[in-house]
Amino acid sequence: FYCKMAQREVHQSGWDSKRCVILLGVILDCIALSSCLTVRQSVRLRVGLLSEMNASDTDELWFPQRLDHFNGADGRVWKQRYFINDTFYRSGGPVFLMIGGEGPANPAWMQYGTWLTYARMLGAFCVMLEHRFYGRSHPTEDLSTDNLRYLSSKQALADLAHFRTVLADQMGFAGNKWVAFGGSYPGSLAAWFRLKYPHLVHAAVATSAPVHAVVNFPEYLEVVRQSLTTHSPECPQLVKKASDTLFEKLKDPKTYDQIAKDFSLCEKLQIQTHMDLAYFLETLAGNFMDVVQYNKDNRQFEGAIGTNITIKVLCDIMSDPSRGEPYDRYATIVNLMLKTFFLKCLNVNYSSYIKEMSDTAWKGPALGGGRQWVYQTCTEFGFYQSTDSPNQPFVGFPLPYHLQQCSDIFGASFNASSVADAVQQTNEYYGSYDIRSSRIVFPNGSIDPWHALGITKDISDDLPAVFINGTAHCANMYPAREEDLPQLVFARDHIFSLLQKWLKQ
Repeated sequence: FYCKMAQREVHQSGWDSKRCVILLGVILDCIALSSCLTVRQSVRLRVGLLSEMNASDTDELWFPQRLDHFNGADGRVWKQRYFINDTFYRSGGPVFLMIGGEGPANPAWMQYGTWLTYARMLGAFCVMLEHRFYGRSHPTEDLSTDNLRYLSSKQALADLAHFRTVLADQMGFAGNKWVAFGGSYPGSLAAWFRLKYPHLVHAAVATSAPVHAVVNFPEYLEVVRQSLTTHSPECPQLVKKASDTLFEKLKDPKTYDQIAKDFSLCEKLQIQTHMDLAYFLETLAGNFMDVVQYNKDNRQFEGAIGTNITIKVLCDIMSDPSRGEPYDRYATIVNLMLKTFFLKCLNVNYSSYIKEMSDTAWKGPALGGGRQWVYQTCTEFGFYQSTDSPNQPFVGFPLPYHLQQCSDIFGASFNASSVADAVQQTNEYYGSYDIRSSRIVFPNGSIDPWHALGITKDISDDLPAVFINGTAHCANMYPAREEDLPQLVFARDHIFSLLQKWLKQ
């Protein structure tokens, strides 16, 4: 949410002030590391300004890509961005393909990450392809709903297939073995690329991949509760007490002025509809959701902000009686996050959010992929992290709130029925948990809420799972460091041994 606030301020105030430089840093910190990103419906994106700047020696390259792979009569093409690193390549070695996701492709991944460690040891040529409609890969003149029909995982996989085929021919890699890498949504794409195009990709590392599409995903918050419990059993209980107290206060409009002050809102709190209420409550809960999802991940190389805020930090605040009641501690965390992201106040206006997400220009929320990813959730995946389970600490943003956003942003035809049909089609097409393929490894972390939709147990010897206790989203993809848990070190080594074995097959 802090990312959306920064985007709004830059959009409204222009680019002529010093302050915009700071806000731009926040935005870019919120733009996803495209190779490992999962954006929630409320659009929380990440990447760093520093990583973009420091990676300037990684040249942008452009591939002439087809607009519609499934209509032979449509000959339109557009330019898709990609990056290469041939530092470690040895003749005859494999080609590693990092798959971009729902945010700009971050060239920092061409210099850092576990996949490059594997590349050095295996003599691999490395390439990263940005996902259509994200970053600087613009297939259409704008993001109108009509144009977004060309945005789908199927088209993205066809992009990968065409790119891989042409690049292999141009660079003499037709006989080399290709390995797909990706984390989060791109992790799913990596698995599906191997599944749907087995003649083009030899193996895949599908990290933190939510391969099961689902409309209602309350399990996300259930895992958040479980992850908070790893610090102390009382932590999620205190969060629940704070959330419940706030919810009760919100029933009385007389409390609104004090609530606005407590949570440093940018304007007077106005709860006129159930959507206003749900948006406010989800925004506050998002602090915990985001911190848990990326708890202790080694993301500094991206220039990511707030990596020092962990589950321990949040739970220590929630357990500190000197900070007042649980409600007061909840507010303290919001103000801590505002300070961390260089923001003076919190904007919780739902109408403003819808207005931004309805902007079809290649600017504003489109900079980080907000409108695009919401479209994909409405037309393919769902993934709506609702409070519909009693086994989680939050309240107030049920499934109808998430579904209503589809209609409010894209029109009445995007509704509960259409989303349910889309999710069913996605699972029918890809197989959900029942993937029938080979040479795909599925790493997941126990702290990461997305593991609830991933493969956490071996499907077969050739479709192994690597479940890493105590780690969060995409942990195995990040650069190694001394303080890594032994099980994380083992997981990286095990994945490498699998690649060694599979590349000999």
